Amino acid sequence: MTAALMPFTGDALKMLLLTEVRLRMRRTGTLVAVLALIVLTWLMVGDPALHQAMIVSDDARVAYTSICLAMGSAALTGLFFGLAGFYLARGRMGEDVRSGIGAVLAATPLGSGVFLLGRWLGNVAYLCGLLLIFLATMLVLHLLRGQGPIQLLIYLQTYALVLLPLVFFTASMVMLFDAWPPLMGKGGDVLYFFVWAAQLGVGAFATIGRTEWHPLLLLDFSGIGAIVGAVQQVLPSKGLTIGGGTFDPALAAVTLPDHLWNAQAGWTRAACAVLAWLPLLPALALFHRFSPDRVKARAGRRNWSPLALLNGWLQPFARVARPVFGLAARLPGVAGHALAVLALVLASNPAAAVAIPVLLVGGCVIGSAKLGSVIAAAIAIWGILISEISVRDTQYDVAALNAAAPGGPARAYAAQWLAAVLLALLFTVPVLIRWLAIAPLRAAALLSGVLALSAAAVLFGGLSRTARVFLGLFLFGMYVAKQAKTVAALDVVGFNGAATVPSVLGYLVAAVLLLCAGWLVELRQK
Repeated sequence: MTAALMPFTGDALKMLLLTEVRLRMRRTGTLVAVLALIVLTWLMVGDPALHQAMIVSDDARVAYTSICLAMGSAALTGLFFGLAGFYLARGRMGEDVRSGIGAVLAATPLGSGVFLLGRWLGNVAYLCGLLLIFLATMLVLHLLRGQGPIQLLIYLQTYALVLLPLVFFTASMVMLFDAWPPLMGKGGDVLYFFVWAAQLGVGAFATIGRTEWHPLLLLDFSGIGAIVGAVQQVLPSKGLTIGGGTFDPALAAVTLPDHLWNAQAGWTRAACAVLAWLPLLPALALFHRFSPDRVKARAGRRNWSPLALLNGWLQPFARVARPVFGLAARLPGVAGHALAVLALVLASNPAAAVAIPVLLVGGCVIGSAKLGSVIAAAIAIWGILISEISVRDTQYDVAALNAAAPGGPARAYAAQWLAAVLLALLFTVPVLIRWLAIAPLRAAALLSGVLALSAAAVLFGGLSRTARVFLGLFLFGMYVAKQAKTVAALDVVGFNGAATVPSVLGYLVAAVLLLCAGWLVELRQK
């Protein structure tokens, strides 16, 4: 690059960075994510007065000093942030294509490398901003439950070592998934979930049960392995729990030393941060640069992501939605509108139309002990489908038609929620009937969970105008629920068999509150 272009490059990077941060910080989805982070923070730091602690070693709790709260919160944030951060930061390329800004950007002399780097820096700054908000909530929590003074440097050091590689990796994956057309849609969203889950397993595999350094720690982007390894050095116990557990109050609290990080851990995390940039290289090679023949044409034929390919192969099965369209035309009011939304979901996702009879047969013939697995599979597919119900009209620029239709946006809102509930029943009705006979509490949990999740999907979609806020929270919740099978509050739809009467009633109340909140949002946006 010539010297004359260097000032232009610097100004372009600065402008791209500031634009990204300003646009993203103004979004409602950011507010939802911040609130979710705050709620998770306060939930995961157990109250010792209730015999719960964030880190437990051989039934003894670890005292809530600065290093304990910093390590524990960084570990748990690493679990959530790699997923939520991706879905929050993703999608800017698609917005550029839809709004026409992409064509303007493509016509500028700005190089693709500079453009991607500017977007990457903007993503990093945005995600770091969210982490600073999260850190502020942790400091407030330290004042209420912590022991000893707040040591800000310990918090900053721990967060930098643990979470910066994760921020770099997340921002790089966002650029890769946005730069390659096959990964720009919902198929890419789902595929990243498996990438995220796999990189979590890498850190755990490299550390748990090991005392020596392992090369896979260089790919421990979430920092789980680094946290476990650092704590194991000073607490070489057989019963170490990070993330919340009960303890024996008769045992004295254990105190972690302030300085847990050694030189080896420091350079390992630094090398991990460097490797986190690697997804930028294929992103640069695959970047479409908003070329109409690579982006718009493929969007018009639904692209060739794995999910789109599957739907394309199964397109003949979309015909099953035709009778539903006819029935919707004959039914008045919210019921007819809901059936039309349901038919549209099935017509645009023929893979779902194939999955329904498979799940129905499975729910009828599988043994009672395995019904929870059927529900887990059904709810996973259903959650991905309903994430788009409330944003579809906005994506295709037909949301204004709801204002002219009978009932207006309020009826459309009610119909979207009802369509999500009906779709869940299509997936789960055999299991629901069997549970009503042999396990009524699990049946009640399934119903209350479906009502609450449907309301959450419609509300978050209406607030953020993107499917990714609900999808990210939903997939993370599914992952956590499959890991913590005995926690009643996480058994939202009863597939773990841990739901209790209070948890079922709690989700019923949540469903009502979420529906009311969504109704108020619709009224405000009217």
